[in-house]
Amino acid sequence: MRPFWLAGRPAMGDAELTVTNSHDGRVVGVCSVPTPDQVEEAVAAAAAVQKQAAALPIHVRAEALAHVSRRLAERAEEIARLIMEENGKPIFWARGEVNRAISTFRFAAEETRRLGGEAVRLDTEAASAGRLAYVSRVPHGPVLAITPFNFPLNLVAHKVAPAIAVGAPIIVKPAPATPISSLVLGEILAETTLPEGMFSVLPVPNDRAAGLVDDPRLPVVSFTGSGPVGYAIMDQVPRKHVTLELGGNAAAVVLADADLDWAASRVALFSNYQAGQSCIAVQRVIVEASVREDFVARLVPAVEALVTGDPTDDRTQVGPLVSVEAAERVEQWVKEAVAAGARLLAGGTRDGATVAPTVLADVPHDAKVSCEEVFGPVMIVQSVPGVDEAFAAVNDSKYGLQAGVFTRNLDIAFRANRELEVGGVIIGDVPSYRADQMPYGGVKDSGVGREGVRSAMADFTYEKVMVLTGLSL
Repeated sequence: MRPFWLAGRPAMGDAELTVTNSHDGRVVGVCSVPTPDQVEEAVAAAAAVQKQAAALPIHVRAEALAHVSRRLAERAEEIARLIMEENGKPIFWARGEVNRAISTFRFAAEETRRLGGEAVRLDTEAASAGRLAYVSRVPHGPVLAITPFNFPLNLVAHKVAPAIAVGAPIIVKPAPATPISSLVLGEILAETTLPEGMFSVLPVPNDRAAGLVDDPRLPVVSFTGSGPVGYAIMDQVPRKHVTLELGGNAAAVVLADADLDWAASRVALFSNYQAGQSCIAVQRVIVEASVREDFVARLVPAVEALVTGDPTDDRTQVGPLVSVEAAERVEQWVKEAVAAGARLLAGGTRDGATVAPTVLADVPHDAKVSCEEVFGPVMIVQSVPGVDEAFAAVNDSKYGLQAGVFTRNLDIAFRANRELEVGGVIIGDVPSYRADQMPYGGVKDSGVGREGVRSAMADFTYEKVMVLTGLSL
C-alpha cells in the first residue's frame, strides 16, 4: 500500500483507496487515505511553516524545483507507465505528459531565479522628493490544490511548482481515480531540502474536500475540474483567492485558405487524444462551406485510421476513458444527438470504457454534444458561409477556453485574436496546443485566473510596496 505525504513525511491512515485500470479492470495500486486528524495535522503544518516558506532563499526554492525536474527525467519511463496504468492513457501520451512535467518544473526553477523586486523612483513629483518605492510580490499563504484525473502529473505540477517558486506551502488533493502520480511526485519532493510542512499530498475522497476548502488557514484555492464544482467552491468561499481552470467545448475553425490535409490530420488526432478527456480537445469543427466536402473527405478517413485500443501498445493513439461510467455517458450523448437528427459519419460505438472516435454532422444546436463539454472522443462538424459566421459560431458558447483557426491570412489571424471570446487563440493549429510556460486559462464559464508557471506565480502572490524616505536619489 502506498503512503500519502503528510507535511513532507510518508504516513498511513485508517482507510484505503483502490485504483483500477479502466482498460481491463485490473487493480494497479492501493493508497492509504488520511484520517480527519491527519488532514488537520497537514493543514496546521502548512500554516505553521508559512513564514519560513516565504523567507526561503531563492536558491533553495530553485534547486528544489530543479531537483524535481531532474528526478522526473531519471524516472520518466516508470512514471509514464504509472500514469498509463491509473488513467488508461496510452503510453505514447503518458510519456508526453511526463516530459511536459519535467519542463514545468524546469521552467519554475528558472522563473524562481528571476524573482526580484522593482525599484520605482517617486520623485517625479515635488511632494515625493527623496522617496523610492520597492515593489515585491508576497505569497497570499498556503495553497489548496484540487487536481483532476486527466493529467494526473502535469496538472499537479502546474500548481505545485509555482507554489514552491513563490514560497507558498501547498496541500494537494488529487482526483480519487488517479492519486498515484501525485504520490510519486511527493516522493521526489521529499528528497529536497524544503522545510517540513511545505507540501502534503492527501488522497481524501471528494466528499471530504469541503472542509479543506473552508479552512481559513488555506487562503488560496486552485481548482482544475468541472464547472459546477469549481463555481460551487467559489460560492462557498467568496473571500478567498480562488483560481478556476474549468471546462470547454473547444472549436477549430477551418477556413477556405487552410491546408486541408494538415487541418484534417490535426483535428482528427486532437479531438481524440487522451480519449477526448482534455478541456481543449477539439469538439466543434466549424468549416467554411466552400471547402466543407473536401475537408470532411479528408477528416473522416483520418479519424478512422487512428489506432484505438490497448494503452500499453506504443502504436495506440486513442485509449479508454477513465471509467466505464464515463464511456456510457458519452455513448448516451451521441445516441441522443442521432435521435435528434444528427448524422453519424464515423464511430459511435463503445466497448467497455473505450468509445470509438466519433464524428457527427447536422447536430442540433441544443444537443449536449454541441453545447456542453463532451469530455470524450466526439466531434461535431458544421459549415458556415464565411469568416463572420465562423467567429460568431465560436463565440456562441458559454465556454471560452481556447480556439484554433486554420488560416494563412495574417489579417484574419489578428481579427480572430480581437474577436474570439476565449483565453487563447491558436492560429494554424488546433485549440489543443498548450506550451507549459504560456498563460493558460479561459473566460466565461471556462474559469478565472491563469496557469502557466509565471502566471500562476503571480496568481499565488500579491504586490507589496515599501517606500523609502529621505534618500538622495
